[in-house]
Amino acid sequence: MGLLILGTAAAGAGLLWWSVSGTAHGRADPSDGLVLGVWHVLYDTEAPTLPTLAAAGGLALLFAAGVATLERRIATRARRSVDGRQLPLSPRHVMAETRGVFHGDVTLTVLVPAHNEAQGIAATLESLAAQSRAPERIIVVADNCTDDTVAIARRCGAEVIESVDNRHKKAGALNQALARILPTQGENDLVMVMDADTILDDGFLASVVRRMSDDRALMAVGGLFYGEDGSGLIGQFQRNEYTRYARDLRRRRGQVFVLTGTATVFRPRALRTVAAERGRLLPGVPGDVYDTLVLTEDNEITLALKSLGGLIVSPSDCTVVTEVMGTWRTLWAQRLRWQRGALENLGAYGLRPSTFRYWAQQLGIGYGVIALFSYLLLMVLMALSFDSWVWFPFWLGTGLIFTVERVLTVWRGGWRARLLAATLFPELVYALFLDIVYLKGILDMSLGRNAQWGNHTPAPARQEVDA
Repeated sequence: MGLLILGTAAAGAGLLWWSVSGTAHGRADPSDGLVLGVWHVLYDTEAPTLPTLAAAGGLALLFAAGVATLERRIATRARRSVDGRQLPLSPRHVMAETRGVFHGDVTLTVLVPAHNEAQGIAATLESLAAQSRAPERIIVVADNCTDDTVAIARRCGAEVIESVDNRHKKAGALNQALARILPTQGENDLVMVMDADTILDDGFLASVVRRMSDDRALMAVGGLFYGEDGSGLIGQFQRNEYTRYARDLRRRRGQVFVLTGTATVFRPRALRTVAAERGRLLPGVPGDVYDTLVLTEDNEITLALKSLGGLIVSPSDCTVVTEVMGTWRTLWAQRLRWQRGALENLGAYGLRPSTFRYWAQQLGIGYGVIALFSYLLLMVLMALSFDSWVWFPFWLGTGLIFTVERVLTVWRGGWRARLLAATLFPELVYALFLDIVYLKGILDMSLGRNAQWGNHTPAPARQEVDA
Protein backbone atom coordinates (compact mmCIF):
# COMPACT_ATOMS: atom_id res chain seq x y z
CA MET A 1 0.00 0.00 0.00
CA GLY A 2 2.81 2.38 0.84
CA LEU A 3 4.46 1.79 -2.52
CA LEU A 4 1.13 2.40 -4.27
CA ILE A 5 0.70 5.74 -2.52
CA LEU A 6 4.28 6.68 -3.29
CA GLY A 7 3.86 5.72 -6.94
CA THR A 8 0.64 7.75 -7.20
CA ALA A 9 2.32 10.79 -5.68
CA ALA A 10 5.34 10.42 -7.98
CA ALA A 11 3.11 10.14 -11.06
CA GLY A 12 1.15 13.22 -10.00
CA ALA A 13 4.28 15.22 -9.37
CA GLY A 14 5.74 14.12 -12.70
CA LEU A 15 2.65 15.19 -14.64
CA LEU A 16 2.52 18.52 -12.83
CA TRP A 17 6.21 19.19 -13.49
CA TRP A 18 5.82 18.29 -17.16
CA SER A 19 2.84 20.63 -17.55
CA VAL A 20 4.74 23.67 -16.31
CA SER A 21 8.21 22.86 -17.59
CA GLY A 22 7.64 24.34 -21.04
CA THR A 23 8.66 21.10 -22.74
CA ALA A 24 5.10 20.19 -23.66
CA HIS A 25 3.85 20.84 -27.14
CA GLY A 26 1.27 23.51 -27.75
CA ARG A 27 -2.30 22.88 -28.70
CA ALA A 28 -3.32 21.67 -32.13
CA ASP A 29 -5.27 23.93 -34.43
CA PRO A 30 -8.99 23.20 -34.39
CA SER A 31 -10.54 21.78 -37.54
CA ASP A 32 -13.98 20.85 -38.74
CA GLY A 33 -15.68 19.12 -41.67
CA LEU A 34 -18.06 16.37 -42.72
CA VAL A 35 -18.25 12.94 -41.11
CA LEU A 36 -18.54 9.80 -43.29
CA GLY A 37 -19.23 11.93 -46.36
CA VAL A 38 -23.00 11.38 -46.16
CA TRP A 39 -23.99 12.61 -42.72
CA HIS A 40 -23.68 16.36 -42.48
CA VAL A 41 -22.58 17.31 -39.01
CA LEU A 42 -20.49 20.02 -37.53
CA TYR A 43 -17.68 18.99 -35.23
CA ASP A 44 -14.77 20.68 -33.58
CA THR A 45 -11.61 18.90 -32.52
CA GLU A 46 -10.71 21.63 -30.07
CA ALA A 47 -9.66 20.13 -26.76
CA PRO A 48 -7.76 21.24 -23.66
CA THR A 49 -4.04 21.35 -24.28
CA LEU A 50 -1.89 18.48 -23.11
CA PRO A 51 -0.22 20.62 -20.42
CA THR A 52 -3.66 21.53 -19.09
CA LEU A 53 -4.72 17.87 -18.99
CA ALA A 54 -1.41 16.90 -17.38
CA ALA A 55 -1.79 19.59 -14.72
CA ALA A 56 -5.35 18.47 -13.91
CA GLY A 57 -4.32 14.83 -13.70
CA GLY A 58 -1.25 15.64 -11.64
CA LEU A 59 -3.20 17.68 -9.10
CA ALA A 60 -5.83 14.95 -8.77
CA LEU A 61 -3.19 12.27 -8.15
CA LEU A 62 -1.36 14.43 -5.61
CA PHE A 63 -4.61 15.12 -3.75
CA ALA A 64 -5.52 11.43 -3.68
CA ALA A 65 -2.04 10.45 -2.49
CA GLY A 66 -2.10 13.16 0.18
CA VAL A 67 -5.45 12.01 1.61
CA ALA A 68 -4.37 8.34 1.53
CA THR A 69 -1.07 9.13 3.25
CA LEU A 70 -2.69 11.08 6.06
CA GLU A 71 -5.42 8.47 6.56
CA ARG A 72 -2.86 5.68 6.71
CA ARG A 73 -0.66 7.58 9.14
CA ILE A 74 -3.60 8.39 11.42
CA ALA A 75 -4.76 4.76 11.43
CA THR A 76 -1.26 3.43 12.16
CA ARG A 77 -0.78 5.88 15.00
CA ALA A 78 -4.10 4.88 16.57
CA ARG A 79 -3.29 1.16 16.32
CA ARG A 80 0.06 1.56 18.03
CA SER A 81 -1.00 3.99 20.75
CA VAL A 82 -0.70 2.94 24.39
CA ASP A 83 -2.47 6.07 25.62
CA GLY A 84 -5.38 4.47 27.44
CA ARG A 85 -6.76 7.84 28.51
CA GLN A 86 -7.13 9.43 25.06
CA LEU A 87 -7.43 6.22 22.96
CA PRO A 88 -8.86 3.59 25.35
CA LEU A 89 -9.89 1.27 22.47
CA SER A 90 -6.61 1.33 20.55
CA PRO A 91 -5.61 -2.23 19.52
CA ARG A 92 -2.28 -2.12 21.34
CA HIS A 93 -3.93 -0.94 24.56
CA VAL A 94 -6.73 -3.55 24.35
CA MET A 95 -4.29 -6.36 23.56
CA ALA A 96 -2.20 -5.41 26.59
CA GLU A 97 -5.24 -5.43 28.90
CA THR A 98 -6.60 -8.77 27.67
CA ARG A 99 -3.34 -10.66 27.20
CA GLY A 100 -3.14 -14.05 28.95
CA VAL A 101 -6.82 -14.19 29.95
CA PHE A 102 -9.36 -16.57 28.39
CA HIS A 103 -12.75 -14.87 28.36
CA GLY A 104 -14.71 -17.85 27.08
CA ASP A 105 -16.08 -18.72 23.68
CA VAL A 106 -17.69 -16.02 21.58
CA THR A 107 -21.46 -15.68 22.02
CA LEU A 108 -23.95 -13.57 20.10
CA THR A 109 -26.89 -11.50 21.32
CA VAL A 110 -28.89 -9.73 18.61
CA LEU A 111 -30.94 -6.61 19.30
CA VAL A 112 -33.61 -5.77 16.72
CA PRO A 113 -35.08 -2.30 17.37
CA ALA A 114 -38.61 -2.21 15.99
CA HIS A 115 -41.36 0.38 15.74
CA ASN A 116 -44.51 -1.04 14.13
CA GLU A 117 -42.61 -3.58 12.04
CA ALA A 118 -45.33 -6.24 11.90
CA GLN A 119 -45.03 -6.51 8.14
CA GLY A 120 -41.39 -7.58 8.00
CA ILE A 121 -40.23 -8.59 11.49
CA ALA A 122 -40.93 -12.30 10.93
CA ALA A 123 -38.67 -12.46 7.84
CA THR A 124 -35.89 -10.72 9.75
CA LEU A 125 -36.10 -13.11 12.70
CA GLU A 126 -36.28 -16.14 10.40
CA SER A 127 -33.12 -15.01 8.60
CA LEU A 128 -31.35 -14.90 11.96
CA ALA A 129 -32.52 -18.36 12.97
CA ALA A 130 -31.49 -19.76 9.59
CA GLN A 131 -27.88 -18.59 9.87
CA SER A 132 -25.30 -21.38 9.80
CA ARG A 133 -24.07 -19.95 13.09
CA ALA A 134 -27.26 -18.92 14.90
CA PRO A 135 -27.16 -16.37 17.75
CA GLU A 136 -27.64 -17.45 21.37
CA ARG A 137 -30.20 -14.71 22.03
CA ILE A 138 -32.51 -12.68 19.80
CA ILE A 139 -34.17 -9.71 21.46
CA VAL A 140 -36.71 -7.45 19.77
CA VAL A 141 -36.56 -3.96 21.27
CA ALA A 142 -40.17 -2.84 20.76
CA ASP A 143 -40.48 0.93 20.81
CA ASN A 144 -43.98 2.36 21.16
CA CYS A 145 -45.47 -0.33 18.92
CA THR A 146 -49.20 -0.16 18.24
CA ASP A 147 -49.41 -3.08 15.81
CA ASP A 148 -48.67 -6.83 16.18
CA THR A 149 -44.88 -6.51 16.26
CA VAL A 150 -44.57 -7.79 19.85
CA ALA A 151 -46.91 -10.76 19.32
CA ILE A 152 -45.19 -11.80 16.08
CA ALA A 153 -41.76 -11.54 17.67
CA ARG A 154 -42.79 -13.80 20.55
CA ARG A 155 -44.37 -16.32 18.16
CA CYS A 156 -41.04 -16.45 16.32
CA GLY A 157 -39.26 -17.33 19.56
CA ALA A 158 -37.60 -13.98 20.23
CA GLU A 159 -37.37 -12.27 23.60
CA VAL A 160 -39.00 -8.82 23.77
CA ILE A 161 -37.93 -5.71 25.65
CA GLU A 162 -40.44 -2.90 25.43
CA SER A 163 -39.18 0.66 25.84
CA VAL A 164 -40.57 2.77 28.66
CA ASP A 165 -41.44 6.45 28.18
CA ASN A 166 -38.95 6.69 25.35
CA ARG A 167 -38.96 9.97 23.41
CA HIS A 168 -35.71 9.42 21.52
CA LYS A 169 -36.80 6.89 18.93
CA LYS A 170 -34.39 4.13 17.91
CA ALA A 171 -31.38 5.46 19.80
CA GLY A 172 -33.38 5.93 23.00
CA ALA A 173 -34.92 2.45 22.82
CA LEU A 174 -31.52 0.85 22.22
CA ASN A 175 -30.03 2.75 25.15
CA GLN A 176 -32.71 1.36 27.45
CA ALA A 177 -32.12 -2.20 26.24
CA LEU A 178 -28.32 -1.91 26.40
CA ALA A 179 -28.50 -0.55 29.95
CA ARG A 180 -30.07 -3.88 30.95
CA ILE A 181 -27.92 -6.16 28.84
CA LEU A 182 -24.37 -4.76 28.87
CA PRO A 183 -23.68 -5.26 32.60
CA THR A 184 -24.12 -9.01 32.12
CA GLN A 185 -21.91 -9.30 29.02
CA GLY A 186 -18.36 -10.61 29.15
CA GLU A 187 -15.46 -9.68 26.91
CA ASN A 188 -16.50 -12.15 24.19
CA ASP A 189 -20.29 -11.83 24.49
CA LEU A 190 -20.92 -9.91 21.30
CA VAL A 191 -23.89 -7.60 20.78
CA MET A 192 -25.37 -7.14 17.34
CA VAL A 193 -27.75 -4.32 16.39
CA MET A 194 -29.84 -5.09 13.34
CA ASP A 195 -32.67 -3.19 11.65
CA ALA A 196 -36.06 -4.87 11.55
CA ASP A 197 -36.28 -4.42 7.76
CA THR A 198 -33.02 -6.25 7.06
CA ILE A 199 -32.24 -9.80 5.95
CA LEU A 200 -28.81 -11.31 6.67
CA ASP A 201 -27.13 -13.36 3.97
CA ASP A 202 -26.07 -16.78 5.18
CA GLY A 203 -22.54 -16.84 6.56
CA PHE A 204 -22.70 -13.34 8.03
CA LEU A 205 -22.65 -14.40 11.67
CA ALA A 206 -20.18 -17.24 11.10
CA SER A 207 -17.74 -14.76 9.56
CA VAL A 208 -18.21 -12.33 12.44
CA VAL A 209 -17.58 -15.01 15.08
CA ARG A 210 -14.46 -16.20 13.28
CA ARG A 211 -13.02 -12.70 12.99
CA MET A 212 -13.82 -11.77 16.58
CA SER A 213 -12.30 -15.05 17.79
CA ASP A 214 -9.12 -14.48 15.78
CA ASP A 215 -8.60 -10.84 16.77
CA ARG A 216 -9.46 -9.76 20.29
CA ALA A 217 -8.58 -6.13 19.42
CA LEU A 218 -11.41 -5.98 16.86
CA MET A 219 -14.19 -3.81 18.32
CA ALA A 220 -16.91 -3.92 15.65
CA VAL A 221 -17.82 -5.64 12.39
CA GLY A 222 -20.28 -3.93 10.03
CA GLY A 223 -22.17 -5.31 7.07
CA LEU A 224 -22.09 -4.51 3.38
CA PHE A 225 -25.65 -3.77 2.37
CA TYR A 226 -27.38 -3.95 -0.97
CA GLY A 227 -30.94 -3.09 -1.91
CA GLU A 228 -33.93 -5.42 -2.02
CA ASP A 229 -35.63 -6.14 -5.33
CA GLY A 230 -38.55 -4.08 -6.56
CA SER A 231 -39.66 -0.42 -6.53
CA GLY A 232 -38.99 0.03 -10.26
CA LEU A 233 -36.56 2.63 -11.54
CA ILE A 234 -36.13 4.44 -8.23
CA GLY A 235 -35.26 1.13 -6.60
CA GLN A 236 -32.66 0.39 -9.29
CA PHE A 237 -31.04 3.81 -8.75
CA GLN A 238 -30.53 2.95 -5.10
CA ARG A 239 -29.31 -0.59 -5.83
CA ASN A 240 -26.71 0.82 -8.22
CA GLU A 241 -25.62 3.30 -5.57
CA TYR A 242 -25.27 0.58 -2.92
CA THR A 243 -23.39 -1.69 -5.33
CA ARG A 244 -20.81 1.03 -5.95
CA TYR A 245 -20.49 1.69 -2.22
CA ALA A 246 -19.86 -2.01 -1.53
CA ARG A 247 -17.27 -2.06 -4.32
CA ASP A 248 -15.44 0.86 -2.74
CA LEU A 249 -15.32 -0.93 0.61
CA ARG A 250 -14.03 -4.14 -0.95
CA ARG A 251 -11.23 -2.18 -2.60
CA ARG A 252 -10.41 -0.62 0.78
CA ARG A 253 -10.15 -4.14 2.24
CA GLY A 254 -13.03 -3.59 4.60
CA GLN A 255 -11.89 -0.24 6.02
CA VAL A 256 -15.09 1.34 7.19
CA PHE A 257 -16.70 4.66 6.27
CA VAL A 258 -19.83 4.00 8.33
CA LEU A 259 -20.85 1.04 10.49
CA THR A 260 -24.21 0.51 8.90
CA GLY A 261 -27.28 0.61 11.09
CA THR A 262 -28.71 -2.28 9.09
CA ALA A 263 -26.43 -4.80 10.85
CA THR A 264 -23.33 -4.26 12.98
CA VAL A 265 -21.75 -6.43 15.68
CA PHE A 266 -20.00 -4.80 18.63
CA ARG A 267 -17.75 -6.08 21.37
CA PRO A 268 -19.25 -5.09 24.75
CA ARG A 269 -16.02 -3.31 25.71
CA ALA A 270 -16.58 -0.92 22.79
CA LEU A 271 -20.14 -0.01 23.80
CA ARG A 272 -19.29 0.36 27.48
CA THR A 273 -16.33 2.61 26.69
CA VAL A 274 -18.43 4.81 24.40
CA ALA A 275 -21.03 5.25 27.16
CA ALA A 276 -18.30 6.07 29.68
CA GLU A 277 -16.62 8.67 27.45
CA ARG A 278 -19.77 10.65 26.60
CA GLY A 279 -19.29 14.15 27.91
CA ARG A 280 -15.49 13.77 28.06
CA LEU A 281 -13.88 12.57 24.83
CA LEU A 282 -17.19 12.23 22.97
CA PRO A 283 -20.28 14.42 22.58
CA GLY A 284 -23.55 13.24 24.07
CA VAL A 285 -25.13 12.46 27.41
CA PRO A 286 -22.85 10.56 29.84
CA GLY A 287 -23.95 6.94 30.16
CA ASP A 288 -25.68 6.73 26.78
CA VAL A 289 -24.27 4.31 24.22
CA TYR A 290 -26.13 6.02 21.38
CA ASP A 291 -26.29 9.80 21.18
CA THR A 292 -30.01 10.54 21.19
CA LEU A 293 -29.56 14.05 19.77
CA VAL A 294 -28.32 13.01 16.33
CA LEU A 295 -30.19 12.11 13.17
CA THR A 296 -27.82 9.31 12.11
CA GLU A 297 -26.84 7.20 15.09
CA ASP A 298 -24.87 4.69 12.98
CA ASN A 299 -22.63 7.41 11.56
CA GLU A 300 -22.17 8.95 14.99
CA ILE A 301 -21.16 5.72 16.73
CA THR A 302 -18.67 5.08 13.92
CA LEU A 303 -17.04 8.42 14.67
CA ALA A 304 -17.16 7.61 18.39
CA LEU A 305 -15.33 4.30 18.01
CA LYS A 306 -12.74 5.79 15.66
CA SER A 307 -12.18 8.70 18.03
CA LEU A 308 -11.44 6.20 20.81
CA GLY A 309 -8.98 4.30 18.60
CA GLY A 310 -11.26 1.29 18.00
CA LEU A 311 -10.47 -1.19 15.21
CA ILE A 312 -13.54 -1.70 12.99
CA VAL A 313 -14.09 -3.43 9.64
CA SER A 314 -16.78 -4.22 7.07
CA PRO A 315 -15.59 -7.44 5.38
CA SER A 316 -16.85 -8.41 1.94
CA ASP A 317 -18.38 -11.70 3.16
CA CYS A 318 -20.73 -9.96 5.62
CA THR A 319 -23.60 -8.88 3.37
CA VAL A 320 -27.17 -7.89 4.15
CA VAL A 321 -30.26 -6.99 2.14
CA THR A 322 -32.00 -3.79 3.16
CA GLU A 323 -35.07 -1.95 1.98
CA VAL A 324 -35.06 0.71 -0.71
CA MET A 325 -37.28 3.76 -0.71
CA GLY A 326 -40.26 3.29 -3.00
CA THR A 327 -41.09 6.95 -3.71
CA TRP A 328 -39.13 10.12 -4.35
CA ARG A 329 -40.78 11.68 -1.31
CA THR A 330 -39.54 9.02 1.11
CA LEU A 331 -36.13 8.97 -0.59
CA TRP A 332 -35.89 12.74 -0.17
CA ALA A 333 -36.68 12.45 3.56
CA GLN A 334 -34.20 9.60 4.07
CA ARG A 335 -31.31 11.27 2.26
CA LEU A 336 -31.92 14.67 3.81
CA ARG A 337 -31.67 12.98 7.22
CA TRP A 338 -28.48 11.18 6.22
CA GLN A 339 -26.79 14.23 4.74
CA ARG A 340 -27.70 16.61 7.50
CA GLY A 341 -26.96 14.01 10.16
CA ALA A 342 -23.47 13.45 8.76
CA LEU A 343 -22.73 17.17 8.66
CA GLU A 344 -24.05 17.74 12.18
CA ASN A 345 -22.00 14.83 13.50
CA LEU A 346 -18.87 16.32 11.99
CA GLY A 347 -19.73 19.69 13.51
CA ALA A 348 -20.10 18.08 16.94
CA TYR A 349 -16.77 16.22 16.70
CA GLY A 350 -14.86 19.04 15.04
CA LEU A 351 -11.57 18.62 13.23
CA ARG A 352 -9.60 15.80 14.83
CA PRO A 353 -7.52 12.96 13.35
CA SER A 354 -10.45 10.52 13.32
CA THR A 355 -12.63 12.93 11.33
CA PHE A 356 -10.07 14.07 8.77
CA ARG A 357 -11.25 11.53 6.16
CA TYR A 358 -14.87 12.59 6.64
CA TRP A 359 -14.13 16.29 6.24
CA ALA A 360 -12.23 15.50 3.04
CA GLN A 361 -15.20 13.44 1.87
CA GLN A 362 -17.62 16.32 2.50
CA LEU A 363 -15.33 18.70 0.61
CA GLY A 364 -15.33 16.20 -2.25
CA ILE A 365 -19.13 16.08 -2.24
CA GLY A 366 -19.28 19.88 -2.25
CA TYR A 367 -16.86 20.03 -5.18
CA GLY A 368 -18.95 17.41 -7.02
CA VAL A 369 -22.10 19.49 -6.55
CA ILE A 370 -20.40 22.59 -7.95
CA ALA A 371 -18.90 20.64 -10.85
CA LEU A 372 -22.17 18.97 -11.87
CA PHE A 373 -24.19 22.19 -11.75
CA SER A 374 -21.45 24.05 -13.67
CA TYR A 375 -21.39 21.30 -16.31
CA LEU A 376 -25.15 21.47 -16.81
CA LEU A 377 -25.12 25.29 -16.89
CA LEU A 378 -22.39 25.32 -19.56
CA MET A 379 -24.33 22.78 -21.61
CA VAL A 380 -27.40 25.02 -21.55
CA LEU A 381 -25.37 28.12 -22.42
CA MET A 382 -23.72 26.33 -25.33
CA ALA A 383 -27.03 25.09 -26.68
CA LEU A 384 -28.47 28.59 -26.55
CA SER A 385 -25.40 30.26 -28.05
CA PHE A 386 -24.89 28.14 -31.19
CA ASP A 387 -27.04 28.39 -34.28
CA SER A 388 -26.22 24.79 -35.15
CA TRP A 389 -25.36 21.77 -33.02
CA VAL A 390 -21.61 21.17 -32.85
CA TRP A 391 -20.09 17.83 -31.78
CA PHE A 392 -16.87 17.85 -29.78
CA PRO A 393 -15.03 14.51 -30.19
CA PHE A 394 -12.85 15.11 -27.15
CA TRP A 395 -15.78 15.58 -24.81
CA LEU A 396 -17.71 12.74 -26.43
CA GLY A 397 -14.71 10.52 -25.74
CA THR A 398 -14.58 11.75 -22.17
CA GLY A 399 -18.27 10.97 -21.77
CA LEU A 400 -17.73 7.49 -23.22
CA ILE A 401 -14.99 6.76 -20.68
CA PHE A 402 -17.28 7.99 -17.91
CA THR A 403 -20.07 5.72 -19.17
CA VAL A 404 -17.77 2.70 -19.20
CA GLU A 405 -16.77 3.49 -15.62
CA ARG A 406 -20.43 3.68 -14.62
CA VAL A 407 -21.15 0.27 -16.15
CA LEU A 408 -18.11 -1.51 -14.74
CA THR A 409 -18.72 -0.25 -11.20
CA VAL A 410 -22.20 -1.85 -11.09
CA TRP A 411 -21.26 -5.04 -12.95
CA ARG A 412 -22.04 -7.21 -9.91
CA GLY A 413 -25.56 -5.77 -9.85
CA GLY A 414 -26.71 -7.69 -12.93
CA TRP A 415 -27.98 -6.72 -16.37
CA ARG A 416 -30.58 -4.23 -15.12
CA ALA A 417 -27.89 -2.30 -13.24
CA ARG A 418 -25.57 -2.31 -16.27
CA LEU A 419 -28.32 -1.20 -18.66
CA LEU A 420 -29.30 1.72 -16.45
CA ALA A 421 -25.65 2.77 -16.04
CA ALA A 422 -25.05 2.56 -19.81
CA THR A 423 -27.82 5.06 -20.51
CA LEU A 424 -25.89 7.55 -18.33
CA PHE A 425 -28.36 10.46 -18.27
CA PRO A 426 -30.93 8.88 -15.89
CA GLU A 427 -28.16 8.37 -13.34
CA LEU A 428 -27.04 11.96 -13.86
CA VAL A 429 -30.57 13.08 -13.00
CA TYR A 430 -30.43 10.87 -9.88
CA ALA A 431 -27.08 12.43 -8.94
CA LEU A 432 -28.62 15.87 -9.45
CA PHE A 433 -31.44 14.89 -7.09
CA LEU A 434 -28.94 13.85 -4.40
CA ASP A 435 -27.00 17.08 -4.90
CA ILE A 436 -30.16 19.12 -4.36
CA VAL A 437 -30.77 17.18 -1.14
CA TYR A 438 -27.22 18.00 -0.05
CA LEU A 439 -27.79 21.72 -0.72
CA LYS A 440 -31.13 21.62 1.12
CA GLY A 441 -29.39 20.15 4.16
CA ILE A 442 -26.75 22.89 4.17
CA LEU A 443 -29.43 25.57 3.68
CA ASP A 444 -31.52 24.22 6.59
CA MET A 445 -28.50 24.17 8.86
CA SER A 446 -27.53 27.71 7.82
CA LEU A 447 -31.03 28.99 8.60
CA GLY A 448 -31.19 27.13 11.91
CA ARG A 449 -34.20 25.02 10.96
CA ASN A 450 -34.94 22.01 13.14
CA ALA A 451 -34.06 18.69 11.59
CA GLN A 452 -36.70 16.05 10.81
CA TRP A 453 -36.52 12.28 11.16
CA GLY A 454 -38.65 11.89 8.06
CA ASN A 455 -42.07 11.67 9.72
CA HIS A 456 -42.35 15.37 10.54
CA THR A 457 -41.05 14.89 14.07
CA PRO A 458 -38.43 17.52 14.89
CA ALA A 459 -35.16 16.38 16.41
CA PRO A 460 -34.19 18.14 19.63
CA ALA A 461 -31.45 20.68 19.05
CA ARG A 462 -28.26 19.96 21.00
CA GLN A 463 -28.06 23.47 22.43
CA GLU A 464 -31.67 23.26 23.67
CA VAL A 465 -30.99 20.02 25.52
CA ASP A 466 -27.70 21.25 26.91
CA ALA A 467 -29.44 24.33 28.25
